[in-house]
Amino acid sequence: MSKRIDIIENSEPTITNLRTQLVTQNQIKSEVYQNWLLEMCEEDRNHRKQWEYVYILQAIKENNLMRQGCKGLGFGVGNEPIAAVLAKHGCQLLATEINIEEKNDKGWVRGRNSKQQLKALNDKGICEAEKFSKLVKFKDVDMNAVPIELRDYDFAWSCCALEHLGSLRHGEDFIFNSLDCIKPGGLAIHTTEFTSAKNSTIESGFSVFYRKKDVINLAERVLSAGHEISLNLTRGRRKFDWYFDIPPYRDINHIKLLITKNWKFLLTTSIGIIIRKGK
Repeated sequence: MSKRIDIIENSEPTITNLRTQLVTQNQIKSEVYQNWLLEMCEEDRNHRKQWEYVYILQAIKENNLMRQGCKGLGFGVGNEPIAAVLAKHGCQLLATEINIEEKNDKGWVRGRNSKQQLKALNDKGICEAEKFSKLVKFKDVDMNAVPIELRDYDFAWSCCALEHLGSLRHGEDFIFNSLDCIKPGGLAIHTTEFTSAKNSTIESGFSVFYRKKDVINLAERVLSAGHEISLNLTRGRRKFDWYFDIPPYRDINHIKLLITKNWKFLLTTSIGIIIRKGK
């Protein structure tokens, strides 16, 4: 018999005691969240991307993995500040990205070499440079073909990357492949795109959008495989939880946004996913 999904749908999520959950304004305005912005050298912008950074860091910290001796694996790291903060706290990290030394036709990577990529991850000087160079290494990794040698990490993360793997199924498969990389009892923390639409979505292509039913199906698969996950899919009720940004998107008040593609209109936001690997 499969385990029953632990799901909350009538109580707003907080930025502590994290579950798989949506971004909401009350999380962004909390003291814990604001302290993370200071540590990342970020200004408060009511932006879902910032929330994704905070969500990942908070999940790692509140599970006592943000400390010396813990090993972390980051996928599709881009320019995010997560690795710098983790290194500052003593974590040993492998940061990965695809085709870093080639110019990507999708525009995500612009011909950097590995040295330039590592420098970009600490461009704000969050971590002391010598310490960062000792603790953070880089590897070119395709998230659709995770190398078998990437094993025995305490945690793995990706930040708004898995929706670019070609399809909803590709993203879900990546999540399970990331679990292969961590130790029993370790954490996989991922953020991705979510739409409130019940049926209509974009299931394949450059960017895909997960629905409530997709997240529940993922949770069922996670539990069936012997791992742990709990959901809070409650939407926020404050001002900017109702507001949505429209093209051209701005750098502030960007918690929800309207996507228009192929004659589809989707109201979208970010969701964070936390899975504890079964023992």
